[in-house]
Amino acid sequence: MKTEVQSEQSYVIEVIKEAAKKYGLDAQNLIKRIKDLNGPEQEANQQALFYSLNQIAMDQPDWTFVAAHLYLNELYEKAAANRGYSSSLKYGDFNSLIKRLTEKGIYSGELLGSYNKAEIGELGKEIDAGRDYLFNYIGLFLLADRYLAMDHDRNLYELPQERFMIIAMTIMKNENRPARLELVKEAYWALSNLYMTVATPTLSNAGKSFGQLSSCFIDTVDDSLDCIYLNNWDIARLSKGGGGIGIYYGKVRALGSDIKRFKGNSSGVVPWIRLINDTAVSVDQLGQRQGAIAIYLDLFHKDIMNGFLDLKTNNGDERRKAHDIFTGVTVPDLFMQKLQEVDESGRSIGEWHTFCPHQIKQVMGWKDENGNALGLEDFYDETDKKYFTEKYEEAVSHPLLPRKTYRAMDIMARIMVAQLETGTPYMFYRDEVNRQNPNKHLTGRGRTSIYCSNLCTEIAQNMSATTIVNEYRDEDGNIVIVRKPGDFVICNLSSINLAKAVPAKVLERLIRIQVRMLDNVIDLNTISVGQAETTNKKYRAVGLGTFGWHHLLALEKIHWESEEAVEYADSLYEDIAYFTISSSMEIAREKGVYSQFKGSEWETGLYFERRDYRSERWLQLKDEIAEHGIRNGWLMAVAPNSSTAKIGGSTDGIDPIYSVEYAEEKKNFKFKVTAPDLTHVTYEYYRRARHELDQRWSIRQNAARQRHIDQAISFNLYVRHDIKAKDLLELHMEAWKQRLKTTYYVRSTSQAEIEECEACHS
Repeated sequence: MKTEVQSEQSYVIEVIKEAAKKYGLDAQNLIKRIKDLNGPEQEANQQALFYSLNQIAMDQPDWTFVAAHLYLNELYEKAAANRGYSSSLKYGDFNSLIKRLTEKGIYSGELLGSYNKAEIGELGKEIDAGRDYLFNYIGLFLLADRYLAMDHDRNLYELPQERFMIIAMTIMKNENRPARLELVKEAYWALSNLYMTVATPTLSNAGKSFGQLSSCFIDTVDDSLDCIYLNNWDIARLSKGGGGIGIYYGKVRALGSDIKRFKGNSSGVVPWIRLINDTAVSVDQLGQRQGAIAIYLDLFHKDIMNGFLDLKTNNGDERRKAHDIFTGVTVPDLFMQKLQEVDESGRSIGEWHTFCPHQIKQVMGWKDENGNALGLEDFYDETDKKYFTEKYEEAVSHPLLPRKTYRAMDIMARIMVAQLETGTPYMFYRDEVNRQNPNKHLTGRGRTSIYCSNLCTEIAQNMSATTIVNEYRDEDGNIVIVRKPGDFVICNLSSINLAKAVPAKVLERLIRIQVRMLDNVIDLNTISVGQAETTNKKYRAVGLGTFGWHHLLALEKIHWESEEAVEYADSLYEDIAYFTISSSMEIAREKGVYSQFKGSEWETGLYFERRDYRSERWLQLKDEIAEHGIRNGWLMAVAPNSSTAKIGGSTDGIDPIYSVEYAEEKKNFKFKVTAPDLTHVTYEYYRRARHELDQRWSIRQNAARQRHIDQAISFNLYVRHDIKAKDLLELHMEAWKQRLKTTYYVRSTSQAEIEECEACHS
């Protein structure tokens, strides 16, 4: 038995030497520690793994790579045993893997139907096992635990590089034959070097016989019983498939409004939201986690102070609670201006009126060009004309229109109390979102196209309600319901790993393949809700994002709280925007423009003028798009990126780090984690973590990047639990003044770590 232990320890020594060479570790010191291990002989490698995990600390952060090497050996052995080859080869025959998992019903038959044996053989040769050593331990563990393909008995078959190749093959399978293999290889290059990640649904489901590839969805609920219940049905079907969902409830009548002219009968939005809450809990995602749904309501809706802001808090009537959904408020500029109205003593005196949307339509009589009734929610303020403000003041002045009136500051106080307790509501600055919308031509200036965002606040696309237009019996006696599809928003996401791609100087090459991958997902997706699929192909919207911002700042030796960080965000995200828009234009040349391109601000060039793009490269791109068009109606969105950022070995989204050293804990693990690439040099740039940083610098950085992002950004505010109300208010005012489109959670030090929607991690 001694020789077996020596053999195991020899393997560990070789692993450590390899790790030391790749990551600049002190090999002799690591070898000495492994040789000193005690434990049962047959568990030497397991003991080495646990030992390595226990050594991960601020003074020895690279033990995470040693642990990853040891864990890789376990994965190689499991896959080899299940597939019937020697684990010393690390990877077995790729064609055999595809055949085996197709026979088992795990892989879709389309892989073998799309690629012949010679092509699969060529792609199999492209697989580079050496890139497995790019993973740190937690990244490799998450990938293996959640995403690598297993059979129905949870036996491991697929290895990391094979997952990346399967994703590449799936996404590129409909490309033209002459260029297809090169595009697959290019996509594999981007994924396997961890230069980018795809969204969780794509990472998990690509190539498999089940599941869809898109991340998040947004629906609009019209003010009718049919629409409320059909929305719930649509949400249940999407939740079942793992989608994160945003729902706009601002059109539904308020508590006490009339129903069929019988006054005082409406129960308002809260009971309907409780039904959505039950759907989120009941229709879970294959038992892994419950549905994730955010409900948005306007600050001028009468129910905002009548239960909505208290839905998740722990005080009040439990019969009017919905603890399992998330909330968001849509905020007009006028409300923020009212917060600034003060008397001589400095006391806030701005009044804010709330209305029932149904009563607005009954009394005010506003109509669109087709004679349909309009509400306050259907207008926004442009830079040169205050459409919403005019309609709001007209409603306030109407003597017959019921309303509830509050001090604007009292509403804001309720919002901030809820945020400090629960993290929500999210803030959606509706005027700025609609002003910057490149596809507002379909409704016209001053008319709202975008009513709310998604669960993670990074998506901003045109929305409208799906309605029933007819119900009849066909010739066979079947009852047929005819629904007119609205714009049911979908987000297709992937993200650049800034800390790997920027130092490697591969942004242009990377983004070119990344945009093509995102565009192809639109045609590959099979979505259970028909109107969502229709909208997806109508606008061909994608969301290219980023993660690893704090990691990149540390590598570049830039302090978070600095003008240099703000300027760097501005210049870097301008480059990302340029390469992204240019790539979409090139695909449009090849495959055609999205269906609503004509008349858009992409075509007219107003998109570029709004952002003050005046350099030669931008002016040339503007002309090229006017001539050739653009493939995708929306292109960029920065998602939260937590689990996939860990797979990429970097920091979450655009957030500062949680701590230099901490324990990462989920349902099935608890690991020690250190900031990536932690050294005596980078420590100085990581030293001040989330709740210690001045959030005004974070807001300024985000404003700089928001200028270049056509959709929005998942942006958290980190505050201490004892923050004063005026200081939190100041942060919200600063976010609005800096023209942010949205803010995500307000995370205080007193809150437990908030579970995020993993669908939006990309």
